Amino acid sequence: MSVSSEPPLVQSELRQLPAQLFIPPIRGEMVHLRPASVEDLSRLDELEAFYNASGITGKDVHSERAIVQTWVKRSVAWSKGLAPSDSGVGDPEARRTIAWSILTDADHDADGQIDAANTDNVIGMIFLIDIDGWARSARIQVILGKDYRGRGYSRDAMPRVMTYGFASTPAGLGLHRIWVSVPEKNTRSLSVYQSLGFVPSGTARDGLWDAEVGKYQDLIVMDTLADEYDPIRSLDAFGMHMIEDNPGVQEALSAREHSIAIKQKTKRENAAGTEDHDDNRATESDFDGGKAHDAESHFESVQSENTSELQEAQDDSKSDVSNWLFSSEDRKGSKDAWWRTLGRSRKRGSEGK
Repeated sequence: MSVSSEPPLVQSELRQLPAQLFIPPIRGEMVHLRPASVEDLSRLDELEAFYNASGITGKDVHSERAIVQTWVKRSVAWSKGLAPSDSGVGDPEARRTIAWSILTDADHDADGQIDAANTDNVIGMIFLIDIDGWARSARIQVILGKDYRGRGYSRDAMPRVMTYGFASTPAGLGLHRIWVSVPEKNTRSLSVYQSLGFVPSGTARDGLWDAEVGKYQDLIVMDTLADEYDPIRSLDAFGMHMIEDNPGVQEALSAREHSIAIKQKTKRENAAGTEDHDDNRATESDFDGGKAHDAESHFESVQSENTSELQEAQDDSKSDVSNWLFSSEDRKGSKDAWWRTLGRSRKRGSEGK
């Protein structure tokens, strides 16, 4: 009787996305997010949000506008419990998308009016795209109006959306991986994503056409995983704070505390194991030395032999420690949490671009 390799149906269902999703509002310190609407699309044109699209995403203006409109319509369809094919844009196999509009209440020029009053406070949008329930993966992208770039709005919004994405269901999406794709010439975005903990994971050679210079350019893929992402440090690195009533924050904080507790326990166990090795070597040394002292005149040859054996044992012990799977020599740096090195070479108050 053959055994089927197919997973149980229940397991498969657990990895499926819900047919309908409540898209939660998210608060930041500089901006707040609400579910995007089809009406918000016209505001993006007023904001000149597609200005220099080829330099930011590698697409031309018309393609960028069309894909953003598709993302918003798919997001609205999901919030209403409609299938992707019912959104009017895409086929039944299209992956889910969440779109938030980014709003601000800021008055930077102190003229008594909100900067984005003409667009009902909307300054851009942020998306989780290609949400794959089976692989627990999604792509994140931000689009801002021409006059709202480089002010730090992305750094306020992105970590909070990522916290929601990584948080376990039903509070969040339960994602394992969030990724981005960036043209190689878009060094500003590359810097922002690196600051948030994304690491390069691949390159699509000549993946984009650069119309400005008339040649191809590479497309850089970057990603971060759930066990690498720290929701507190991702904000603290830019002088921002966690807002605890945001969706997924409590779950993210609990997961972070659990991860820290495991690492501390492993450290203690490792330290205890090292002390035991040291104690054993010290006991052997004392015993051999005492035996040689008591029978020095009669057991010179035995003393020499024991000393040789002790040295050999010590060498073997050192070799075992250095070859231990979790020793510092063999630990893979790529698996260390990204925030361990974040900020070492940059000034806290600087606004990277």
